[in-house]
Amino acid sequence: MNKIEKTMTNFFQFETDFVDSLRCIPMQVRMKLDTCGIKLNLSHWHQFNQHERQQLVEIPCTTTESIQKYGDYVQHLVINYTGKPASNLPVDPQAPWMNSQVIPSTVAEKAMEFGVVVTTQQWAALTPIQRFALIKLTRPSHENKNFLPALKEFQLVFVNR
Repeated sequence: MNKIEKTMTNFFQFETDFVDSLRCIPMQVRMKLDTCGIKLNLSHWHQFNQHERQQLVEIPCTTTESIQKYGDYVQHLVINYTGKPASNLPVDPQAPWMNSQVIPSTVAEKAMEFGVVVTTQQWAALTPIQRFALIKLTRPSHENKNFLPALKEFQLVFVNR
Protein backbone atom coordinates (compact mmCIF):
# COMPACT_ATOMS: atom_id res chain seq x y z
CA MET A 1 0.00 0.00 0.00
CA ASN A 2 1.52 3.34 -1.03
CA LYS A 3 1.46 6.55 1.04
CA ILE A 4 -1.63 7.94 -0.72
CA GLU A 5 -3.54 4.69 -0.25
CA LYS A 6 -2.51 4.50 3.43
CA THR A 7 -3.82 8.00 4.18
CA MET A 8 -7.00 7.18 2.27
CA THR A 9 -8.00 4.55 4.86
CA ASN A 10 -7.93 7.02 7.75
CA PHE A 11 -11.12 8.73 8.80
CA PHE A 12 -11.45 12.35 9.81
CA GLN A 13 -12.31 13.28 13.39
CA PHE A 14 -15.40 15.12 12.14
CA GLU A 15 -16.66 11.77 10.80
CA THR A 16 -16.37 9.92 14.13
CA ASP A 17 -20.10 9.97 14.81
CA PHE A 18 -20.74 7.52 11.96
CA VAL A 19 -17.53 5.69 11.02
CA ASP A 20 -18.01 2.73 13.35
CA SER A 21 -21.25 1.81 11.61
CA LEU A 22 -20.34 3.41 8.26
CA ARG A 23 -23.96 4.63 8.12
CA CYS A 24 -22.83 7.59 6.00
CA ILE A 25 -20.44 7.61 3.06
CA PRO A 26 -17.05 8.71 4.39
CA MET A 27 -15.06 11.39 2.60
CA GLN A 28 -12.41 8.94 1.42
CA VAL A 29 -15.09 6.90 -0.37
CA ARG A 30 -16.68 10.06 -1.78
CA MET A 31 -13.31 11.04 -3.22
CA LYS A 32 -12.90 7.61 -4.80
CA LEU A 33 -16.38 7.84 -6.30
CA ASP A 34 -15.58 11.24 -7.81
CA THR A 35 -12.29 9.83 -9.08
CA CYS A 36 -14.01 6.98 -10.91
CA GLY A 37 -17.06 9.03 -11.92
CA ILE A 38 -19.87 7.27 -10.09
CA LYS A 39 -22.82 8.93 -8.37
CA LEU A 40 -23.56 6.71 -5.40
CA ASN A 41 -26.70 7.61 -3.50
CA LEU A 42 -26.98 7.19 0.24
CA SER A 43 -29.86 4.80 -0.47
CA HIS A 44 -27.41 2.60 -2.41
CA TRP A 45 -24.87 2.81 0.42
CA HIS A 46 -27.48 1.72 2.97
CA GLN A 47 -28.21 -1.43 0.97
CA PHE A 48 -24.59 -2.57 1.14
CA ASN A 49 -23.61 -4.76 4.07
CA GLN A 50 -20.88 -3.77 6.51
CA HIS A 51 -18.22 -5.84 4.73
CA GLU A 52 -19.03 -4.27 1.35
CA ARG A 53 -18.89 -0.77 2.84
CA GLN A 54 -15.55 -1.57 4.45
CA GLN A 55 -14.28 -2.88 1.12
CA LEU A 56 -15.16 0.45 -0.50
CA VAL A 57 -13.08 2.15 2.19
CA GLU A 58 -10.09 -0.17 1.78
CA ILE A 59 -9.90 -0.89 -1.95
CA PRO A 60 -7.35 1.41 -3.61
CA CYS A 61 -8.43 3.91 -6.24
CA THR A 62 -5.24 5.73 -7.23
CA THR A 63 -3.98 4.28 -10.51
CA THR A 64 -5.74 3.98 -13.84
CA GLU A 65 -6.19 0.24 -13.29
CA SER A 66 -7.36 0.52 -9.67
CA ILE A 67 -9.77 3.35 -10.56
CA GLN A 68 -11.37 1.11 -13.20
CA LYS A 69 -11.56 -1.84 -10.79
CA TYR A 70 -13.05 0.32 -8.06
CA GLY A 71 -15.71 1.68 -10.39
CA ASP A 72 -16.52 -1.83 -11.63
CA TYR A 73 -16.88 -3.07 -8.05
CA VAL A 74 -19.19 -0.20 -7.08
CA GLN A 75 -21.35 -0.80 -10.16
CA HIS A 76 -21.43 -4.53 -9.42
CA LEU A 77 -22.73 -3.82 -5.91
CA VAL A 78 -25.33 -1.31 -7.08
CA ILE A 79 -26.58 -3.60 -9.85
CA ASN A 80 -26.67 -6.52 -7.42
CA TYR A 81 -28.96 -4.60 -5.04
CA THR A 82 -31.02 -2.44 -7.39
CA GLY A 83 -30.95 -4.19 -10.75
CA LYS A 84 -29.52 -1.14 -12.52
CA PRO A 85 -26.19 0.70 -12.45
CA ALA A 86 -25.51 3.91 -10.56
CA SER A 87 -25.36 7.11 -12.58
CA ASN A 88 -22.07 8.13 -14.06
CA LEU A 89 -20.52 11.51 -13.33
CA PRO A 90 -18.02 13.37 -15.47
CA VAL A 91 -14.50 12.94 -14.13
CA ASP A 92 -12.66 16.22 -13.80
CA PRO A 93 -9.12 15.67 -15.13
CA GLN A 94 -8.11 18.84 -13.26
CA ALA A 95 -9.83 18.04 -9.97
CA PRO A 96 -9.65 21.12 -7.74
CA TRP A 97 -8.54 19.10 -4.71
CA MET A 98 -5.43 18.05 -6.62
CA ASN A 99 -4.46 21.69 -7.23
CA SER A 100 -2.47 22.77 -4.19
CA GLN A 101 -1.95 26.29 -5.55
CA VAL A 102 -5.54 27.51 -6.03
CA ILE A 103 -8.07 27.75 -3.22
CA PRO A 104 -11.58 27.30 -4.65
CA SER A 105 -13.73 30.37 -4.08
CA THR A 106 -16.38 28.27 -2.33
CA VAL A 107 -13.85 27.22 0.31
CA ALA A 108 -12.50 30.75 0.77
CA GLU A 109 -16.02 32.19 1.06
CA LYS A 110 -17.22 29.52 3.50
CA ALA A 111 -14.11 29.99 5.65
CA MET A 112 -14.74 33.74 5.73
CA GLU A 113 -18.19 33.04 7.22
CA PHE A 114 -16.25 31.84 10.26
CA GLY A 115 -13.76 34.71 10.13
CA VAL A 116 -11.04 32.42 8.76
CA VAL A 117 -8.70 33.26 5.90
CA VAL A 118 -7.11 30.18 4.35
CA THR A 119 -3.77 31.10 2.84
CA THR A 120 -2.28 29.54 -0.27
CA GLN A 121 0.52 28.18 1.90
CA GLN A 122 -1.98 26.48 4.22
CA TRP A 123 -3.95 25.11 1.26
CA ALA A 124 -0.76 23.71 -0.28
CA ALA A 125 0.13 21.98 2.99
CA LEU A 126 -3.15 20.04 3.05
CA THR A 127 -3.38 16.56 1.60
CA PRO A 128 -5.63 16.01 -1.45
CA ILE A 129 -8.23 14.25 0.73
CA GLN A 130 -8.28 17.20 3.15
CA ARG A 131 -8.75 19.63 0.27
CA PHE A 132 -11.45 17.34 -1.15
CA ALA A 133 -13.28 17.30 2.19
CA LEU A 134 -13.27 21.09 2.46
CA ILE A 135 -14.56 21.43 -1.09
CA LYS A 136 -17.32 18.87 -0.48
CA LEU A 137 -18.30 20.51 2.79
CA THR A 138 -19.00 23.78 0.97
CA ARG A 139 -21.43 22.30 -1.54
CA PRO A 140 -24.99 23.51 -1.04
CA SER A 141 -26.32 19.97 -1.46
CA HIS A 142 -24.08 18.71 1.37
CA GLU A 143 -24.75 19.11 5.04
CA ASN A 144 -21.88 21.43 5.90
CA LYS A 145 -22.09 21.52 9.69
CA ASN A 146 -18.71 19.80 9.63
CA PHE A 147 -16.92 22.60 7.77
CA LEU A 148 -15.76 24.43 10.91
CA PRO A 149 -14.76 21.17 12.67
CA ALA A 150 -12.77 20.28 9.52
CA LEU A 151 -11.03 23.66 9.54
CA LYS A 152 -10.06 23.06 13.17
CA GLU A 153 -8.99 19.47 12.53
CA PHE A 154 -6.80 20.56 9.61
CA GLN A 155 -5.31 23.28 11.84
CA LEU A 156 -6.58 26.12 9.67
CA VAL A 157 -8.30 27.79 12.59
CA PHE A 158 -7.21 27.82 16.18
CA VAL A 159 -9.48 28.02 19.17
CA ASN A 160 -8.49 30.59 21.79
CA ARG A 161 -8.56 29.30 25.32
